[in-house]
Amino acid sequence: MADHLTISIECNPGSSPLPIAAVTRRSMLGGAGIAVGAAVLASTSSVSGIAPAAAQAVSTDSRPLDAAFKRRAFEVRGVCASNNEKIPVAPHPTNGDEARYTNKIGSDSRGLPHDKRGEVAPEAWQALYTACQSGDPADFEKIPLGGTRKLVNPLGTLAVSLCGINPTQIGIPPAPALASAERAGEAVEVYWQSLLRDVPLTELRDDTSNRDVLAATEEINKLADFRGPKSGGRVTPGTLFRANALYFDAGDPKGRSVTPPGVLDGPLISQFLLRDAPYATQWISAQIRTASPASEFLSDYDEWLAIQNGAAPKRQLQFDATPRYITTARDLAEYIHAGPALGWAAALLLATPGGGADKRYSGIYPPAEPVSYPSNPYRKSKTQGPGGGSFGLPYVQALLATGISNSVRASYWQKYFVHRAVRPEAYGALAHHRLANGVSDYPLHDDFLKSEALARSKAKYGTYLLSQTYPEGAPFHSTYPGGATSVGAVTATILKAFFDESRVIANPVQPDPADPTRLVPYDGPPLTVGGELNKLAVNFGFGRNWAGIHWRSDASASMAIGEEVAICMLRDERATLREPFDGFSFTRFDGSRVTI
Repeated sequence: MADHLTISIECNPGSSPLPIAAVTRRSMLGGAGIAVGAAVLASTSSVSGIAPAAAQAVSTDSRPLDAAFKRRAFEVRGVCASNNEKIPVAPHPTNGDEARYTNKIGSDSRGLPHDKRGEVAPEAWQALYTACQSGDPADFEKIPLGGTRKLVNPLGTLAVSLCGINPTQIGIPPAPALASAERAGEAVEVYWQSLLRDVPLTELRDDTSNRDVLAATEEINKLADFRGPKSGGRVTPGTLFRANALYFDAGDPKGRSVTPPGVLDGPLISQFLLRDAPYATQWISAQIRTASPASEFLSDYDEWLAIQNGAAPKRQLQFDATPRYITTARDLAEYIHAGPALGWAAALLLATPGGGADKRYSGIYPPAEPVSYPSNPYRKSKTQGPGGGSFGLPYVQALLATGISNSVRASYWQKYFVHRAVRPEAYGALAHHRLANGVSDYPLHDDFLKSEALARSKAKYGTYLLSQTYPEGAPFHSTYPGGATSVGAVTATILKAFFDESRVIANPVQPDPADPTRLVPYDGPPLTVGGELNKLAVNFGFGRNWAGIHWRSDASASMAIGEEVAICMLRDERATLREPFDGFSFTRFDGSRVTI
């Protein structure tokens, strides 16, 4: 049985709740407005010859209700800040690569100047290191860049979030070390992903006959250290490239790996990415602009080195002429390339009643259930409904927007100020120098160097570099943990807190591999809202692994970051609410229940 965690909220313990009485429109008018109204009434009445009624004295003193509301606002903010401050700074272990290699081959240095082997200029690395130790904006301005592209938002991670906890209070395991079998296993996986980008995702099922999928499954099963989901102790075509979440565990340096509920069920792509989202009198189409299979980058060494140094890409993506549903991994990689509206669309689908002749304007819940979460306090109210102030769609959307920013701060802080781990594209260059140029001091594990995935990639592209789907490669911050996955995780967690995650999704679909512009029914085990929200989270993050810019561990560690950011935000929000409310209750990525 899954564990259940209750997070309690204490606001000024020992005191009674501060009352908030009903406020009428008349009582909300300011004193100046009332005075002006009285003056106008007096002047018009005297003209007509009708004596004005006795005017009620207007007081500039605040009412007890006003003072109580102000006092409660102050106390709630203070209690939330005090409770958050009591949470200690988390442990932040690293993999040791930064100290282990004086030439920094195990650390992310993209955007800085490099020599012809792709090794970073020592003075540039030292400037980056100094800035990451001080956090001083002036130190970041002293970092020499190798080209025109800039580092992505290091100082944004040091902003104080007024809701939830500080990034330093969230712990994750260290990234896999450069020479480790675990990193080699992740490299084998990401090279297979690059080779299988254009295989229909419907082939990732246990009864597939696709030879490449079967070859990838067979090789990954032989790896000494692979932490992805398994069935019966083995990777199968149905678990291949599916997601896990990774939590910090003081008793296990590698962390606690779990498979989030629902991510192994049904199609790899979430139902929330396959349905048009109603947007009032508009709609957001689930069909996307997809990149052509010809859009492969950074497998040429000169192009790779220029991008490492921060040059703008010279080649651009080529796009297919006809929009379609997400059918291949390349499609998914392109969907998450530039900050899609995945959480926004999911919230619209969950908050909009279903039914109607035109499905583009319909949500997934029956029209008779406008309040979809069982614990929503407005289900019990005889006279009130939710709105933009609380529990309505605008309120949820506001939390999503704040959660996205807060989760990016938390994950990027780890990138800059703790781990600075190497990206897959730079790891691939180490393999290229080791195998093509005889550089013996790049200590990569044989599980990768002797892999079928690497040999196939060399035969296809002519080098041992990892082909990328984005012309610019990865963003200029380090790989671990993944920012995109934290965004997906905070989004899924907030939505699970407001909507009934146990509901089975009616009429699930999947793209037709023969005609990706149309959907066909999915016939299999039931798919739930919670499972598909978990799948939405991992689609956002793990889709970047398919692009070649992230490792599995980057995404899995960020699942825990986004979830923790959401939980702490909801804890603070819970304290601010006035409605009689039993609390937010949902299932975490590890399958346990939490009530806030």
